[in-house]
Amino acid sequence: MAWIYLVGAGLFEVFGVTMINRINQRRSMKNYSLMSAGFVCSFFLLSLAMRDLPMGTAYAVWTGIGASGGALVGMLYYGESKSTMRILCITLVLAAAVGLKALS
Repeated sequence: MAWIYLVGAGLFEVFGVTMINRINQRRSMKNYSLMSAGFVCSFFLLSLAMRDLPMGTAYAVWTGIGASGGALVGMLYYGESKSTMRILCITLVLAAAVGLKALS
């Protein structure tokens, strides 16, 4: 169950980061509220995951999901570069997260 919490925490982190981008485009209470809710949910689920997972593993996987997810959202929805090297780096981050799970 801890890994499910951790993946959920990572996805809420991606949501929160996406809302930061939306706030930069248009400031509104709705966007600020959604960003806050995303980060609160992310930290809550991360704390639940860390009850059973080592801190280093949980934090590394959480940040990996957040960083990779944020980059993917940027490429898919905000016209950011889709260069081969950028995709390779995202793949490496995700492979490291899978490796940490395999070793835990």
